[in-house]
Amino acid sequence: MASIILKPGREKPLLRHHPWIFSGAIDKIEETPKPGETVQILSHDKKRLGCGAYSPHSQIMVRMWSFDSEEEISRDFFRSRLDQAIKLRKVLFQKKEVTGFRLVNAESDGIPGLIVDRYEKFLVCQFLATGAEHWKQDIVSILEELISPQGIYERSDADVRKKEGLPQVKGVLTGKEPPDLVEIQEGMCRFYVDVKNGHKTGFYLDQRDNRAILAKYAQGKEVLNCFSYTGGFGIVALKSGAEKVINIDSSASALGIAEKNLELNNLDPSRSQLIEGDVFTLLRGCRDKSIKFDIIVLDPPKFVASKGQIERASRGYKDLNLLAFTLLKPGGLLFTFSCSGLLETDLFQKIVADAALDAKRDAQIVLRMSQASDHPVALNFPEASYLKGLICRVL
Repeated sequence: MASIILKPGREKPLLRHHPWIFSGAIDKIEETPKPGETVQILSHDKKRLGCGAYSPHSQIMVRMWSFDSEEEISRDFFRSRLDQAIKLRKVLFQKKEVTGFRLVNAESDGIPGLIVDRYEKFLVCQFLATGAEHWKQDIVSILEELISPQGIYERSDADVRKKEGLPQVKGVLTGKEPPDLVEIQEGMCRFYVDVKNGHKTGFYLDQRDNRAILAKYAQGKEVLNCFSYTGGFGIVALKSGAEKVINIDSSASALGIAEKNLELNNLDPSRSQLIEGDVFTLLRGCRDKSIKFDIIVLDPPKFVASKGQIERASRGYKDLNLLAFTLLKPGGLLFTFSCSGLLETDLFQKIVADAALDAKRDAQIVLRMSQASDHPVALNFPEASYLKGLICRVL
């Protein structure tokens, strides 16, 4: 087995079981490992620290499989990790009517670079790192054994694959090809999911718990759902008795699925409006016309892809939240989110507070929100906590 020897003092993160080794921490590489191959990790004084997957094209040159220097990385290793992740989800959803959820959450489930989502009888996988790609065939066959899905579909078409020196790919891995729209259940609601071409693996599974929170506030309210995608928050609001919901998104195809979701849930189309366009422009139009809402949901796409973008993204988040605050009725609620992992929670709260100040609105935090429970965060990998949200009440 090839060895990675770290620079002096650079073993400290590994002693805390952080799973990433950046290229700058590496002193030398003994032998020449192939991409995805398992390598042993040694401190500068040659103490064994565990083993991981080698990724020569990425700044994260090694993703750790195990911190046990004696553990063998084999098919049995992955079977054990996958079985453990699946058992957790069985506990989470054994008494809930939920048929769309995350089965494997990468580093937090002990398999860096692997995402597996379940949509009814189909699994959708993302192999986002070289190590996961290297073990793809074994992982797929193990998932077949443990789950017996109708089919397993690959959505390894995320930009992060480029950083790993991997091509973007998607298609059937095994079994049947999923239909164009897979129908899932989430409590009292049902949704169509485009697993082949939709964002991420097709649906924002990480917002499930937050949609349930919105349901508690929506009855009799007028709701503005911004960056609505296929209407998840809007459908839940209408099902919970909202008087009217306006969904805004820039994607005509996403809004087309949102319209189908209205029909799927037998909702009165006169209580819902679907608007294709730029959210910032449309919010300014509402402001200029003095249109007000009881509840506004802001669930924008990731604004921050690198640390160098934080300042610019902060201005975007502030402008967005400022506009929203001006459109809320007294006592109105703002559900505001950021899925940018590099934007820290405290900074996000400060941005929202500054937006309220500039909008001349006094507001209070009613509740803090995060990602759903099937997106766990390993204590040794805080980077997995990416979704942050606030419910703010205008006084």
